[in-house]
Amino acid sequence: GIPEMQRWKHINISYNFTDNNEDVAYTYRVTIPNVYARLTMDFEGFLQLSTWNPTTSEWSLFWVSSVRDCNIYEICTSYSYCDTNKTPNCNCIKGFVPGNPQEGASGNSFTECVRKTQLSCRGDGFSLLTKVKLPTTIGAIVDKRIGLKECEERCINDCNCTAFANTNIQDGGSGCVIWTSELTDI
Repeated sequence: GIPEMQRWKHINISYNFTDNNEDVAYTYRVTIPNVYARLTMDFEGFLQLSTWNPTTSEWSLFWVSSVRDCNIYEICTSYSYCDTNKTPNCNCIKGFVPGNPQEGASGNSFTECVRKTQLSCRGDGFSLLTKVKLPTTIGAIVDKRIGLKECEERCINDCNCTAFANTNIQDGGSGCVIWTSELTDI
């Protein structure tokens, strides 16, 4: 969840995160009868919570997700991560460099990151990234039955694999998620 969502409790909205064999979902509901709320995402990727005002017959904006740059969906290009403590905020992950060195040197956060060396699918390895959000999981493969070691082995044996991680980092970690496409929104 997003820490700022704690404020939702003041208007009696409860939210729930479900993670089981069949679903991974984030849901919310209003707990007061005759109160209506809607959660939308604008074109810049900001979540907006509005409540219905029956007096004016209009939606009133109650909350907007944080405006910090790293919370904006895909603020950085593929194979780069966002860090508000660095300038520029977007930096290529290890093994990648700015596609246009002049843009990278000028502090342009939107420069494309390209691989330093071509993959050979033999002897290639992975770099550990810590304290970053996981990339977009569109098209990712999830197997909750295996651990990180087997996940890494599967990834190494798949020439299309671009990254892997635990699905749950609590209690030493469990499950496996494998990416086989560009890594975006890190």
